[in-house]
Amino acid sequence: MSSAEKAASIMRNLEGPDFRVLQAVELGMGQRRFVPFVDIGKYTGFSVSEIQFRVNKLHREGLLYHRTQPYIGYSLNYLAYDCLAVHALVQAGILEGFGKSLGVGKEADVYDAVTPTGEQVAVKFHRIGRTSFRDIRRKRGYEGEQGHTSWLHRSRLSAEKEFEGLEKVYAVGVAAPRPIKQNRHVIVMTIIEGLELADVRVVKNPRRVLNEILHNIRVAYGKAGVVHADLSEYNIIIKPDEHILIIDWPQYVTKDHPNARDLLERDVGNVLTYFLRKFGVERSLEKTMHFVMQRFRASIPQREANTKMPL
Repeated sequence: MSSAEKAASIMRNLEGPDFRVLQAVELGMGQRRFVPFVDIGKYTGFSVSEIQFRVNKLHREGLLYHRTQPYIGYSLNYLAYDCLAVHALVQAGILEGFGKSLGVGKEADVYDAVTPTGEQVAVKFHRIGRTSFRDIRRKRGYEGEQGHTSWLHRSRLSAEKEFEGLEKVYAVGVAAPRPIKQNRHVIVMTIIEGLELADVRVVKNPRRVLNEILHNIRVAYGKAGVVHADLSEYNIIIKPDEHILIIDWPQYVTKDHPNARDLLERDVGNVLTYFLRKFGVERSLEKTMHFVMQRFRASIPQREANTKMPL
């Protein structure tokens, strides 16, 4: 059972004061990795006996790390952070129930879920820390990292960055999930249906699909001023109708970033290399880059790509 699934199950056993204590520990972790017992009292206003009862319960549920030296202190883990985020989204009327896992990656888990109105959505839990944090500050522009900053905080920054990127590109017509809500390290977005391009064996018209991908790269760059910066066959979804969806935007950069041109060329090169290897479709990188970086003279294009491209 994954952390998110455990959180959905454990939440049934938690009460309002339990969440108050978790929130107090979260607040205190802005200053220390382990929050002193006495600080939990300051943040909650609970009595010593009430705090002791709650932290013991939360520790038994596997939601808190605990240390006794040089002082008694507590720290959240991912399971607790999941509980806090999901609880907030439920309280806000965004989520009502979880479904199946849609995918587990190096730095995120994605599930389908349902809203109180019955809409099916995707819920993405950022999990920074599964892989090396090397170069993350350079790629994602995180600032002000302190030694005590936890993986939880970095995961929240990653979710905030992706949500911001999705808002930028979706607004101009890029084929990306519609962002609905972000809380802590969790993003709720419209449902992701289809397969990763890497898992698709046969495409009826690979040239049209390639054109659509390049069209969306161009719209993101020309209309939103955004470069995906991590584009590959693993974050391009082929929907059942063979139109595409571009996912995973936490590493995006704006076009004024000093490495934007190189990152854009890498994105385009990754796509062209894959289509040549997998489908035998060959395109000039130089000409494709010229097309992608051309200025738009028309209004914002429709979300579905114009397949008649001069490539």
